[in-house]
Amino acid sequence: MSPMASFRVGDKVVYPNQGVGVIEHISRRDLGENGQEFYLLRIEASNLRVMVPLTSAANVGIRPVTGAAEITPILGFLQCPDRFPCASDWKGRFRENSDKMRGGALAQVAEVLKSLVQLHHAKPLSFREKKMLDRAAMLLAAELASASNCSVDQAFERVQECLAKASLVLPPQSPENGR
Repeated sequence: MSPMASFRVGDKVVYPNQGVGVIEHISRRDLGENGQEFYLLRIEASNLRVMVPLTSAANVGIRPVTGAAEITPILGFLQCPDRFPCASDWKGRFRENSDKMRGGALAQVAEVLKSLVQLHHAKPLSFREKKMLDRAAMLLAAELASASNCSVDQAFERVQECLAKASLVLPPQSPENGR
């Protein structure tokens, strides 16, 4: 393994907007005169396999799974009854939320989830926002499950319990986004 590789085979990592994955292999491919090393990730939720150049891993946003100690403030944020501000027009709100989802930080995924659940309680969500809410819930539950060594279903229930303390209820997931 290269000294540049910051992850090892078997490590669980987060690939932004895709979820938790496992480093299955680190390989070298010759591309013209130069060779390049790649991580081969398998995304747990979809079994999707992704090759990421080691030199691009940081730019792509691949990061370790959030630690258990860092999960506590995120769950506390979900429980807090305070309203989370978001853009009032649909396009601005969607762009802002999309940027947060692509960023890959778990706290930002939680922000998207909470703001969309709050909005859902005020008015019906658009199809795209409903899909984003489902995706945020899935990403949060998957990472919580990895950090807490529990099942995704147990983590999803924990997210729902936290939101309930803020008097919020997740809408039913779309059939194509179900767990």
